[in-house]
Amino acid sequence: MIAALRGLVLPGICAAVALVILLGLGFWQLDRLAWKESLVARVEARTSAPAVPLAPESEWPTINFDEDEYRRVTVSGRFHHDKEAHVYTVVSEKRGRFAGPGFWVMTPLELASGAFVVVNRGFVPLDRKDSSTRREGQAEGTISVTGLLRMPEDAGYFAPANDPAKDAWYRRDALEIAKARGLARAASFTIDADATPNPGGLPQGGDTRVVFTNNHLQYAVTWFGIALALVGVFGAFAWQRIGQKTPD
Repeated sequence: MIAALRGLVLPGICAAVALVILLGLGFWQLDRLAWKESLVARVEARTSAPAVPLAPESEWPTINFDEDEYRRVTVSGRFHHDKEAHVYTVVSEKRGRFAGPGFWVMTPLELASGAFVVVNRGFVPLDRKDSSTRREGQAEGTISVTGLLRMPEDAGYFAPANDPAKDAWYRRDALEIAKARGLARAASFTIDADATPNPGGLPQGGDTRVVFTNNHLQYAVTWFGIALALVGVFGAFAWQRIGQKTPD
C-alpha cells in the first residue's frame, strides 16, 4: 500500500498542476464573457442612441475608449480629398453592394475651427482605390457627417505595422495619418461614416462591425469539462494502483 501511494506522488503533482491550469483557463473565459457582454450592451446602446454634436476641440483629450467608443456623433466641415489615406481591410459581412478585400477611405475633414478629424468615409474595392475611379463621391463644400466615433486600432499580431513612407496602411490611426499628411491640430480618434449614400455609391459607408462573436461561455464549459475529466481519469488511475496487491 505504501509503495502504491508513493507511486502516485509524481502523477498526482502533474495532475494537480494540470487541474489548476485548466480551472484557470475556465475562469479566465468567464471573465472574458462578462467583458464581452458588457461591450455588446454598451455598443448596442450607443449605436442606437440619437447622434450628438462632436465635442469641441478643447475636450478631445478627454475622449476615451470606455466612455466614447461607438458613440454616434455628427460634425460638419470640408473634406481634403487630396490627403485621403487607404487602410487595407476585408469586409466579410455584406451590407451594401460591395464586400471582400479593399480599403477604408480615410479622409481628413477640416472643421470651421481649423482642426481636423479623420473620417472613415467607407469601403472601396481594391480596383476603386484610386479616387479618379470614383470622382462622383468626392463631395465638395461644407459636408455634414454622422457616424460612430472610433478610437485608434491596436496593433495586432497578424496585421503589419503602418508604413507611412510607402503610404501603406493596415490599421486606423488618426494621428499617424495626420502626421503623414502634414495636418496639425488633428483628433486622435476617427469617425466611421454611416450608410448615407455617397454619389456614385462609393465610398460605401455603414460597414462598421458592431456585431461580435461571443463563444466565451462555450470555451469555459470546455475547459471545466476537461478539468472534470482529468479528475475522473486520475481518480480511476489512483484506485487501480491502490487496489493492486503489492508484496509486504
